[in-house]
Amino acid sequence: MIRSIASFLGLPFLSRALGLLLLAAGFVQIVYDGARSIANNTLRITTVSELLFALFKDKASALQSSIEGVAPWLWHVLVLPLTLAPAAAVVLLAGAALLWLGQPGREPIGFVMRT
Repeated sequence: MIRSIASFLGLPFLSRALGLLLLAAGFVQIVYDGARSIANNTLRITTVSELLFALFKDKASALQSSIEGVAPWLWHVLVLPLTLAPAAAVVLLAGAALLWLGQPGREPIGFVMRT
């Protein structure tokens, strides 16, 4: 159903393009974490919260207070575990999901079309 909505809105190309960009970003993040791990001689994995603080310094600190203002349970149940996840894994999964949504529909097998 989600695929049919995406194709109705004309978003498969955009979905595939963003999916490929996110997959490339996830690969770059893996290489970056690997280089940091080799340089520090220990395993270093960038979490989503570290990435958010690096990209959005001012707005990342206000994120927790704004989410807790809307629904206090949402921060502890959903957002906090997501921010502790490895950034590369989250970006790669989001890219794979966007690529899956952008796939064209499959042709049915076994039907004879006569005109």
